Amino acid sequence: MAAFLQKLFKSRKPTAPVRKTTAQAQPVTAPAEDKRAELREQQLQALQAAPTQEVAAGLAIEGITADIRLKAADQLQDAELLQRVQKQAKTRDKGVYQVVRQKLLVIREEQARQEEISGTITALISSARDLAKTDDTKLYDARLDTLLNQWAAVEASASPDQLSELLQSVHRCRERVAGMQAARIEEQRQREQQTQRDETLALMTQTLEELRNQPVEELVSLASLDALQKTQENRWLEATRDTQVEKTEQKAYETAMMTLRSYIAAIRHIGQEKESLHALSVVAEQEDVAPEDRERALALLKEINWPQGFPAPELLVPARKLAGKPKSKPTVKASDDLKQQQATADSLKAVLDKLEEALEARQLKESKQLLKAVQQYQKALDHRHSRSFQARIQLLTAQLRELTDWQGFATEPKQVALCEQMEYLAEQPIEPEAKSERIKELQQEWRDLGGSSDRTLWSRFKQASDKAYEPCKAYFKAKSGLKQANLEKRKAICAELEHFVNDADWSTVDWKAVDRILQTARQEWKSAWPIEFRDNRQVQKQFDDLLHKIEAPLEEEHRKNEALKQAIVEQAQALTEHQPLQEAMNKAKALQSDWKAIGVTRHREDRKLWQAFRKACDEIFARRDTERSEQKQAEKEADIAAEAVVKEVRNIGTDQDVQALEQAASTLGSLDTGSVSSGVKEQIQKEKQRLSLAISTQKLKTSISEWQALVLARTMDETPEEVAFPEKWAALSETLGELDDQELVIRAEILVGVPSPAEDQKKRMEIQVQRLAEGMGSAEKADNPLQSVEAIVASWCLRSTDQPADAALASRLNSALDKLITN
Repeated sequence: MAAFLQKLFKSRKPTAPVRKTTAQAQPVTAPAEDKRAELREQQLQALQAAPTQEVAAGLAIEGITADIRLKAADQLQDAELLQRVQKQAKTRDKGVYQVVRQKLLVIREEQARQEEISGTITALISSARDLAKTDDTKLYDARLDTLLNQWAAVEASASPDQLSELLQSVHRCRERVAGMQAARIEEQRQREQQTQRDETLALMTQTLEELRNQPVEELVSLASLDALQKTQENRWLEATRDTQVEKTEQKAYETAMMTLRSYIAAIRHIGQEKESLHALSVVAEQEDVAPEDRERALALLKEINWPQGFPAPELLVPARKLAGKPKSKPTVKASDDLKQQQATADSLKAVLDKLEEALEARQLKESKQLLKAVQQYQKALDHRHSRSFQARIQLLTAQLRELTDWQGFATEPKQVALCEQMEYLAEQPIEPEAKSERIKELQQEWRDLGGSSDRTLWSRFKQASDKAYEPCKAYFKAKSGLKQANLEKRKAICAELEHFVNDADWSTVDWKAVDRILQTARQEWKSAWPIEFRDNRQVQKQFDDLLHKIEAPLEEEHRKNEALKQAIVEQAQALTEHQPLQEAMNKAKALQSDWKAIGVTRHREDRKLWQAFRKACDEIFARRDTERSEQKQAEKEADIAAEAVVKEVRNIGTDQDVQALEQAASTLGSLDTGSVSSGVKEQIQKEKQRLSLAISTQKLKTSISEWQALVLARTMDETPEEVAFPEKWAALSETLGELDDQELVIRAEILVGVPSPAEDQKKRMEIQVQRLAEGMGSAEKADNPLQSVEAIVASWCLRSTDQPADAALASRLNSALDKLITN
């Protein structure tokens, strides 16, 4: 790739500008023009062959024509390469610069859009997570739908993990929605069942009251009473299915139903023994009654067992007379007081008006109830006051009968259709739960139609219902077995809890384990469902008692630990203003450790205490953050001031004189490095090192210049007494001993690494061998080569001879000193 790029762009390598000459001003020759055309073709072919981004970037800058550069720039997509091309093309090719700049703007806008979408996705995931946990269920469905609509707009940009996280939260939300909907349905079902029970009790109470006021001259229709009993029994059964019924309510129903059954049984026996009762009535008119007739009357009355509180029909009077029983007294009427009679007559008139309106509106149920009220008022009136209402009552009764016949005619096809649906359902292989629910629905529709007085039609519907429910019996029997297994499971839970309570030592018990035992027991108890309600009563009571025995000491432990945590909260709140801050922070950390060491508490109380404790700790550490912020601000200001000084010092070159360098070093030394950042501190340290090195170098140059002048002084026949030498040179000269000038120069060349002339190579080798043998000499053992060289210069300068020093040797020694500076 590198060779290919070099080949493409070799014609655009920059060359040093040269002054135009006459020869250069000549036109380009034909070979150069051909070479340029060939290169253009190569670059065009590279563009057409879908080049890599690197090649396109190179062509955008080095393309031989503007068209090639623009096409190459148009193919660029990589942001980093676009920025590089933009920087290089800014002063070279405005067209390429504008194309690249526009592409970068588009990329940045797309990045900003993607960041906005990413933020929206994160916010929606957080909202879904919060919605799945929130206790606020107001407009829950609408809030979930709004969130899902917002998610649909950004779903395509979400990652699989983000999509999975949101779907999990939405699944939990939908579970909550389903739970709330199920709760509403269950609540509605409970209300409907309560309404059905109330209506059943009201109807049975009203029926029994009517039977107590029934005229003794005629018997009530057995078929209608039997149909009423069956429909109300089914109605009560459905109204109490899968629900809890108050004891008083259940007792009221059982009492009323038992009374009604007794009355129906007595009516049925009277119908069966009607001939016997007529025969006894003939016997009762005779003066002499045989003992066997009396015994027969007693047995018949015992078999009929007429319920107390109801007026006995006339058929029973002869039998009671024979048995020696007094004739039943008619139901006591209302007071004969004139005012009371008038008030009753007014009430009857008002009820008749309402009955007439109900009949006109064809309201059958309400009309029946009003007619019963009319009959009760009529019975309460004496003959004189009731006579004026007879004709109107008979007329309205006839109208009600016609409406009843019409209503029965209208509902009979619907009831026949219900029979057919139930018979069809009985033949279908449906899942038992669903089949049972469908049976209930059809039975509810039958009840909504008001039942049927047609025993044949009712028997047909009942037989179809029993046949349809037959396959469900095995399922519910198995379910009953499950209920028994759950009952045994609950008994086992109670046994384990009782064993734990009896063996627990509350003074040393692990309270966290106790808390877990309670949670596990409740979860397992709840999972042991369904269960028979009646069988569960005793076990539930035992379970509740055992929980109370465990919860009592646990609650005491909760309160003790909550008091400890409350004390920690108060200590933390006191530390919010404590000084010094570091001590307050250390104490807060210690309190956090103490908090963790405290045992179990109630979740809600612990949450409140933790929030208060966390708030106090946040305030403490917020003070630290504030101080850090202030410290950073001060550090920033110090950095600005120090950087200004460093920038000024950087402008001082190393070739300045020693005084200027030392002054700059002094300026840096005056800076307070303790208040600046580490980066600025490092810059200051580097500048100090640079200045220190520059000062040392300048001083060394000055010293070596002085030495070189002294070295040359010997060549001019100046005696040591005529020149001022450094005081330490005498001692340095003695360390080398008596050496001639040649050996001194060779030793200097060896120290600084300068080659000696060819004629002195043998001598140099001897000196090197000698230095090795002597262990490199006392003066040359020093780690500082500068000191060794200075000793050689001292020996050279202080040497007393009659003749001036050799200028060639002096020149070689000064060259060695020059080399020392460059090293």
